[in-house]
Amino acid sequence: MARLSVNLNKIALLRNSRHTGVPDVTHFARLALAAGARGITVHPRPDERHIRASDVPALVATMTGMRPAMELNIEGYPDARLLEIVRAARPEQVTLVPDAPDAFTSERGWALDAAERAVAEPAIATLRALGARVILFIDPDHSVPPRAKAAGADGIEIYTGAYAAAFRAGSHAAELDACAAAAAAARAAGLVVNAGHDLNLRNIPPLVARVPFLAEASIGHELTADALEGGFAATVAAYAAALSG
Repeated sequence: MARLSVNLNKIALLRNSRHTGVPDVTHFARLALAAGARGITVHPRPDERHIRASDVPALVATMTGMRPAMELNIEGYPDARLLEIVRAARPEQVTLVPDAPDAFTSERGWALDAAERAVAEPAIATLRALGARVILFIDPDHSVPPRAKAAGADGIEIYTGAYAAAFRAGSHAAELDACAAAAAAARAAGLVVNAGHDLNLRNIPPLVARVPFLAEASIGHELTADALEGGFAATVAAYAAALSG
């Protein structure tokens, strides 16, 4: 049974369009956890276009007494700023992405060539020393998980954006095969297997069927879009049920 971690970036993006503090990300974190999510994900980018660094301690306070059963997952590029945020928050999980600071969204995973390993490996060691499970965001490429293991990571998050795009186009078999192959390689290496990007109630079931050992999916954009029609709590419950298989 895969856990649902609700990504609050889009809630924060809406909040940032006004100066009223509405919607309140801490309120929506509580709603998500009460409705069946098992974790909260945030990606405090340097430009703070959605989640801000100041949101993280507020979420830590909101989740007091719920953790570690309910996990905090912080995503980001492993620079000094992110490490300081993690050092203060001590999340259960950190998901590292290879994004440039001005990236529109995370659409590329770690390849872990020599240059990327020089960035990732020291960060992984630091984060693990802080008590975090360290996940590397990777493309659905079965050759990468062994390199993630060698770099010291605890797991991988498979980028499912290409799979989701192919699903919308009505021809997703090859992309689903690639996701399943990457997941199998990660499991064989002893890594945790997560997934994320553009997952929704329509494309989750085939993925869960092919990757029954999926540990977690971090979902924000599609869940938030569906919540505009179905209500936030009901939509979180539906996504949690879909991930349960």
